[in-house]
Amino acid sequence: MDSEKDKKIEQWLALFVVIIGTFMSILDSSIVNIAIPKMMSVFGVSLDEVKWILTSYTLALGAIIPLTGFLGDIFGNKRVYIFALSMFTLGSLLCGFAWSNTSMIIFRIIQAVGGGMIMPIGMSIIYQTFPEKDRGLALGFWGIASMAAPTIGPTLGGYIIENLDWRLIFNINVPIGIIGVVLACILLKGSPIKKINNFDYLGFISSTLGIVSILYVLGEGSTIDWSDPKNAILMTIGILFLIFFVVNELTHENSLLELRILKIFEFSLSQAISCVLTFALMGGTYVIPLFLQNIRGYTPMETGMILFPSAIAVGVMMPLSGSIFDTVGAKPVVIPGIVLLGAASYLLVGRINLDSSANSIKFILTIRGIGLGLAMMPISTAGMNAVPKQLIGKASALSNTIRQISGALSVTIMTTLIQNRFNFVYAYKSEQITLFNDMVNDKNLGTILRFILIDSNMEGMRYAIEVSIIAVVAALLMVFFMKSKKQENIVS
Repeated sequence: MDSEKDKKIEQWLALFVVIIGTFMSILDSSIVNIAIPKMMSVFGVSLDEVKWILTSYTLALGAIIPLTGFLGDIFGNKRVYIFALSMFTLGSLLCGFAWSNTSMIIFRIIQAVGGGMIMPIGMSIIYQTFPEKDRGLALGFWGIASMAAPTIGPTLGGYIIENLDWRLIFNINVPIGIIGVVLACILLKGSPIKKINNFDYLGFISSTLGIVSILYVLGEGSTIDWSDPKNAILMTIGILFLIFFVVNELTHENSLLELRILKIFEFSLSQAISCVLTFALMGGTYVIPLFLQNIRGYTPMETGMILFPSAIAVGVMMPLSGSIFDTVGAKPVVIPGIVLLGAASYLLVGRINLDSSANSIKFILTIRGIGLGLAMMPISTAGMNAVPKQLIGKASALSNTIRQISGALSVTIMTTLIQNRFNFVYAYKSEQITLFNDMVNDKNLGTILRFILIDSNMEGMRYAIEVSIIAVVAALLMVFFMKSKKQENIVS
């Protein structure tokens, strides 16, 4: 009895270590965005130059994630996690001392090498530490870090930029990271180092070139200039390398990413649903901050405070949904969650105006948070539970690679929808301004143009959220093809 109790304590302590690293790495991705204007001023560089601080991190992240599963299998999850957290902490320390834009970019790449490994290797540790009957609850607590950190980031970043030294957004990671590394050394269980047999060099090179090329172009968002030969060439190169990568992985005996896992229907379905929901998620996490700051004039910190209750809602619902999932399976939790997400998104469309109150937006976003907290983690857990234990590491790396690409693609699609709708509405309304329109004169022309500009922007944002509702409906339909808990038990 005592040994069983000790084992459970060890499991939850291991989870705590993983949560520390996951929260730090995801928080950093969102918090740095707030400091971009400050770094432009401090380093004396343009927006085109400073954006590489973000782009370099994203590209390095995309390149390293596919390698994580292989490294975990060879060196063991404990060693790889300690290395990842150490690299992230070292990179954070160096970023805090960066003296120029170039040095910051180099140090961000070091930080990303660690940050890219933390989430997939952390997921592998959880799946190998907890038995299937407890995974939902464990992943629910872990999910608090992955879902709440992007919302907390702007709030914390805004406070630091406005009241403290901006370098603290990096330095704050150092003591936490050191504590995390020490705890990982003590609490995580190690495994013997395996011999490296026939490393998949072609897979590593092709995945790196393919993912980096595509993420570079997608990182431009709505400003992608498809008439620029560079973007067309990079996208073509990226797609060709990924096609080569897929062919290589399906024929290599020791593949970098085990794509054959996609033959497991439940895993593939969970990935498809997660990708669709990632796009739906952008309706709130991407569009609303744009609306609050660019249209309503809220500061980043004020915007963060409006978003904060939804992060709390996600944090409360994640463990609850995980616990319910362990008992009844995915469908009874996910379906109500997606319905809440869709309903809240529909209500959110009506709040994209100049008269909506901050409290009404908070309330609707909180409902969205409850829906997301119910839906996201059970979908992922159900898919991973269908994967054989010996393939968990590679399945986690594959899942996070798909998530990274789908996230970048979702932002690009969302910004393109907003921009295209803005262009259409602005052009249509501007046509009404003619010399023969009695309502237009020199005195009110500026006011009318300003109103058209604001209204066109809001129309673009409303349209993007409306499209995200279609994605929610698509995700809901796919959920009905997931296995029920009863079926899972029969199979197992």
